[in-house]
Amino acid sequence: MRALVWLLLLAACAILAATLLGRNDHLVTIYWAPWRLDLSFNLFLVGLIAFCGLLYALLRALGLLVDLPQRAREWRISRRDRIAQSALREALAQYFGGRWARAEKAAQRAVAIQSDTPELKQDAEFAVLGHLLAAGSLHRLQDRARRDRELALSLDWAGRSPTARAAGEGARLLAAEWALEDRDALRALELIEQLPPGVARRTQALRLKLQATRLAREPIEALKTARLLAKHQAFSPGAAQGLLRTLAVDAIAGARDADQLRAVWREFDPADRRDVIVATRASAQLLALGAPEEARAWLRPFWERITELPREERDALAIALARATRGIPADWLPRLEAAQLARPQEGALAWAMARALLAREIWGKASQFLQQAADSQDLDTALRREAWLELATLAERERDDATAARCYRAAACVR
Repeated sequence: MRALVWLLLLAACAILAATLLGRNDHLVTIYWAPWRLDLSFNLFLVGLIAFCGLLYALLRALGLLVDLPQRAREWRISRRDRIAQSALREALAQYFGGRWARAEKAAQRAVAIQSDTPELKQDAEFAVLGHLLAAGSLHRLQDRARRDRELALSLDWAGRSPTARAAGEGARLLAAEWALEDRDALRALELIEQLPPGVARRTQALRLKLQATRLAREPIEALKTARLLAKHQAFSPGAAQGLLRTLAVDAIAGARDADQLRAVWREFDPADRRDVIVATRASAQLLALGAPEEARAWLRPFWERITELPREERDALAIALARATRGIPADWLPRLEAAQLARPQEGALAWAMARALLAREIWGKASQFLQQAADSQDLDTALRREAWLELATLAERERDDATAARCYRAAACVR
């Protein structure tokens, strides 16, 4: 197709030349005293075109000759830039290959080439990456003093140019990760707080913040961060629930008095307060701090729907209430009885019912539920043993020594 186009253009030029230059009856006379030169018009046109071409070639050659020093300088700069880029790529390859000493030397060579070339100093992103690679290599070599110097240089270059902003954000994230490896939670949190708001909400930044807050023993802040990660789908649903529950329990365990525990409970997300396991742990902690009535009040909302809960949560709720039966009012007995009637085979509900009846000094009915709890194979071993001991105590109260002895033997045989 291209050859056909050229052929058509050549034919058009031939037609044009034949039309304009076909007759040679014109004459061009040039006077240059005392000389006179007569030329045919066709020869004059050919000579004029040749003269213009030659003049253009001479001007072009002269321009190239004048620009030769500048071109040579640009070539030298380009060559040094290629060498610096090659050194940086070598540093990156050596770093990922685990040869950190070689990676650090290559990165330093790349940075040195850039610093020795004034025209390359404007590339702040290159400098950030070079110093960051050197810092990462030194971190792997456990040379923390030189690592911190290289990191400071990297962050300084990142602040000089907007084009290096992304590299600077990566430098801070890496520095936070290194601080966590050094077990310096405060330094990691400080670096994360220096990130722009949009970067601080990224999954990697939130993961680092979660690790830092857990290391710094700040369970409430760790819980908030973990909830953000769960919203970003950084964990599977099961893992997210387990992590949130663990952090909530850690926050509860850290309370040293009832007021502090109440403050922690108020800071929880509503989803955390709706978690049965978290509520039972909070109730147990509040009971240990001497507030059994309030502990029962925290469990009360869950008893309204206890039959709808999974088996694990029902058992945890029943055992938590069984621990808080001291001084339990009579209005709890209908709730307990309704739950026990709905799930008559579950030992945990029977144990909670028995403990409530014992607290109300209803001995006869309590012994029936104690026997059911003691015989239940799905109840914890320690609770079954405690049920047998309670039965033995009731038998001694009735002066039934044979039954008491049998209950003591059964308690001793529980495994």
